Amino acid sequence: MQLLEYFGVLTGLLYLFLEIRQHRAMWVVGFLTSLVYVFVFFFSKIYADMGLNIYYVAISIYGFWQWTRRREVETAQNGEAAPSQEAILYRNMTPLLFAGICSAILALFALLYYFLHYFTDSPIPAGDAFTTAVGIVATWMLARRIIEHWIFWIIVNCVSVYLYYLRGLYPTMFLYICYATLAAVGLYTWKKKGIRTHDSTL
Repeated sequence: MQLLEYFGVLTGLLYLFLEIRQHRAMWVVGFLTSLVYVFVFFFSKIYADMGLNIYYVAISIYGFWQWTRRREVETAQNGEAAPSQEAILYRNMTPLLFAGICSAILALFALLYYFLHYFTDSPIPAGDAFTTAVGIVATWMLARRIIEHWIFWIIVNCVSVYLYYLRGLYPTMFLYICYATLAAVGLYTWKKKGIRTHDSTL
């Protein structure tokens, strides 16, 4: 399992690099990374994060389709090649969307904590429920290219570092230190090099 964990660390770093660049291959790499961590977290008894990675596997397919569909729409509308793969497009979260996102996180946290506390032998039900609830919502935000998803990931990754330290998953702890750092880089990069849009089809 340790070799599998190290493999997940390497693909996870590649995924984050591609995410910062907004390269759609990130969804393929993310699919592979998430599949690996389904097994790593199962054997470490971090059940909600295991379930989160099952969700990541599914949303990687959705994200790849969403980003590919967007490029096909641009090509059809322009009658020519779509903008370069290097172009970074994003949109901001509205107050109404923020309220909805916070409500979704609270509901998911309550549901996950109840399940983990009463029906599993999870040693860290609150932390596991929190990172999973926020991760589910943040990944959906990424699929929609909402720039504030980086802020959510900085918070989740910092909490995750502590949780994986408690469970002795030191390579994964290192990965999430990198995730937290690179999430800040991603936020800066999108703001500096990105193009803000109000297009709801993103």
